[in-house]
Amino acid sequence: MVFRNSEVTTRCEGITVIRRVLAVVTSAAAALLLVPEIFLGGDGRRRIIVFAAASGGGGSGLFASSFNVGIAIAVTAMAGLALAATLVYSSRSGSIKSPWSRRRRKHALLAKQWKGLFDADGKLSDGGIKFLKKIRTGGVEPSIRAEVWPFLLGMYDVKSSRRERDTIRAQKREYVELRKQCRQISKRGEWSFKLKEISGNNSNDDGLDVSQVFDSPSMDETASARQNIPTSRELVEQEEEDNDIITNENISEAETGSSDSDSSEDLEDTKPLLGSTETEDSHLYEPINIALEKFETSSSSSKLQDFATWQRIIRLDAIRANAEWINFSPSQASVSEAKAQQLAESVGLKDYEHLEPCRIYHAARLVAILEAYAIYDSEIGYCQGMSDLLSPIISVIEEDHIAFSCFVGFMRKARHNFRLDEVGIRRQLSIVSKIIKCKDPYLYKHLEKLQAEDCFFVYRMVVVLFRRELTFEQTLCLWEVMWADQVAIRAGIVKSAWRRMRVRAPPTDDLLLYAIAACVLQKRKMIIENYSSMDEIMRECNSMAGQLDVWKLMDDAHNLVVILCDKI
Repeated sequence: MVFRNSEVTTRCEGITVIRRVLAVVTSAAAALLLVPEIFLGGDGRRRIIVFAAASGGGGSGLFASSFNVGIAIAVTAMAGLALAATLVYSSRSGSIKSPWSRRRRKHALLAKQWKGLFDADGKLSDGGIKFLKKIRTGGVEPSIRAEVWPFLLGMYDVKSSRRERDTIRAQKREYVELRKQCRQISKRGEWSFKLKEISGNNSNDDGLDVSQVFDSPSMDETASARQNIPTSRELVEQEEEDNDIITNENISEAETGSSDSDSSEDLEDTKPLLGSTETEDSHLYEPINIALEKFETSSSSSKLQDFATWQRIIRLDAIRANAEWINFSPSQASVSEAKAQQLAESVGLKDYEHLEPCRIYHAARLVAILEAYAIYDSEIGYCQGMSDLLSPIISVIEEDHIAFSCFVGFMRKARHNFRLDEVGIRRQLSIVSKIIKCKDPYLYKHLEKLQAEDCFFVYRMVVVLFRRELTFEQTLCLWEVMWADQVAIRAGIVKSAWRRMRVRAPPTDDLLLYAIAACVLQKRKMIIENYSSMDEIMRECNSMAGQLDVWKLMDDAHNLVVILCDKI
């Protein structure tokens, strides 16, 4: 059975009807002109002879005949009107399409254009509307991504001045404080582990806890170990003597304070990490000292256990990170082996001997920033998949503290993908399901038969935002368009302002979900005809890597936004 393509819309059906009318009119005109004899009814009936054979002289010829000029003009006029109606209807209906309706991709935002968008004070002209429109239609030129992304990820407000951005950019202390806390917790965890080993070796009771070991007067070795456990202040003083690398800019401890007490006093007046004030999760924009206080309020054993778990998974994921980014970051790809190993040792990375220096360096940066984020947003901590989201950011942005700020901005929305209760994931899968149901009821009924209407087969696409299904460059392009929509919403660029730019697809926070639905709809014929279980559909979705056209995908996604944004 041949199924009608799901992309046939009312507009296409209207054009088809008009074309049929045009065909009928044209046929009628041909009949009037070519049929040898046509008699018109009524009292004024006349014969119209176009061609007639000669009747005498043994020859043949063509004789001029009487011709109904009025009928010919009428037929021609009807054909012209039908053609004009087709063109006008097609033109008007075509205007609802996304910016890619005529071309799959326009030119990316170029360096020269980027510089021309700022006024004398370093502010984006017209509140950033032209800037965002350009990114929506073509993405960003790779050479200026490091400058543009802090705007897209909320580190800088689109209405900020150059002076305000310089102030924000210079705030390295907050990230450094988080890294210091990571090292302190890590060292406390190591001492705690050693103490448990000692207590376990000297105890006949497997259930004896650390507090019982401390109280035992006969445990000289244990007491000695206990006395050697450094306090928080001793750890800080020890760090002052270390040459650990805090970031890849070699920020010294002298610049960041020498004690916990000094740091706490200085951080009381610290400004929020990011420039934007409108948030979905307000705690992600609180000062670092508040985030640290929340982490410190948790019980010591729970804190050490959680961080140790996060740290173990982070280090494993960092080592496994793919190398797609290398071609897009020449400066980091050429890092020396000595620098890579030094950074790896400073963050406690292990088992990296099989990696190239550039991949060691990349893995160490992942560890440093992800550990800092785990403390900053301790409610989420770290979950597998976050490294997939951070890897492109650190390949573009070389300063760790800026990359961290951008990652925090990215995670403002993406953090819901990593909640243990999966509320955020279920909400997004529900939206994808609704989009498919509204756009293609037949496909949705087929999914219901397979008990796959919850769209769980696109789970991975939702969690890591298409990172596994697209190439590295395609991922960056998709994310840039998605971020531009989110910035437009944060900046208060409403639907009417977008229409004035002749871009009918309004900004949406859920563009990624429309893209995922578009991806499924593109495969609808295969799903209906070939697949009889959700597992088969999931395997198809997970095998799409490198097979998708990202700009066609975005075109279809924006069309879905136009058609369904008021219904979802």
